[in-house]
Amino acid sequence: MPASVSVGVSLKMYFGHADARRWFEQVAELAARHPAVVDGRVECFVIPTYVQLLPAIEAFRGTCVVIGAQDVATEDAGAYTGEVSAAELAEVGVRLAEVGHAERRRLFGETEEVVAAKTAAALRNGLTLVLCLGEDERVEATDAAAEVVRQLHAALDGAPAGRVIVAYEPVWAIGAPEPAPAEHIAVVASALRDAVDALDDRDDSTVIYGGSAGPGLLTRLGEAVDGLFLGRFAHDPDALADVLDEAAALADRRAGVAA
Repeated sequence: MPASVSVGVSLKMYFGHADARRWFEQVAELAARHPAVVDGRVECFVIPTYVQLLPAIEAFRGTCVVIGAQDVATEDAGAYTGEVSAAELAEVGVRLAEVGHAERRRLFGETEEVVAAKTAAALRNGLTLVLCLGEDERVEATDAAAEVVRQLHAALDGAPAGRVIVAYEPVWAIGAPEPAPAEHIAVVASALRDAVDALDDRDDSTVIYGGSAGPGLLTRLGEAVDGLFLGRFAHDPDALADVLDEAAALADRRAGVAA
């Protein structure tokens, strides 16, 4: 179990360019003065649109915030109109890549084979993988755990070495008024952590929760997860600050247990 706690934000396609740049400025200021982000107890990453990547990298320069992309191509170069390769993303300073989000699977028909190919592309180019997994329908926690562990292996079996941030996002909870119940998340996250720990070449990998995650959830989850993956609830920097405070408290508890 890592001592640090991860807090990530995906902006999806909610912000226009000007709004995104204003948000970057506010969050960069927050990150620069938040003690737990500065000293590494809390890992913070932001995943904007492709067009916003370079302004984000510039805005967060000098902070510990890591910038990621919302998707990657399956290939590193070639005649793939409209695609962006993991190789180019790494070249400009992007350090994470999100793969397998439920919206990519549902809206754009991404199969498990495509997710596996994108996973391999991100890892072979040195990017940390943010791998999104989740069951489609609400089922018993043990059944959900079996399904997402299957998805994990489908994406990672045979993939290059590298760190993975496993983002458990039950599809039925994405965009819902409330996240999945804490007890459900705990069962699934525990199964995912055991599965990740059993893999070779996945040092420092973590399991975080997304799916209508917001302030207060990390406190309720406690040791069940290694952090949160936020969406619309992080559009308000004050709400993000609250989550960073919760993450810092969790990191301190973990450090105390480790000591």
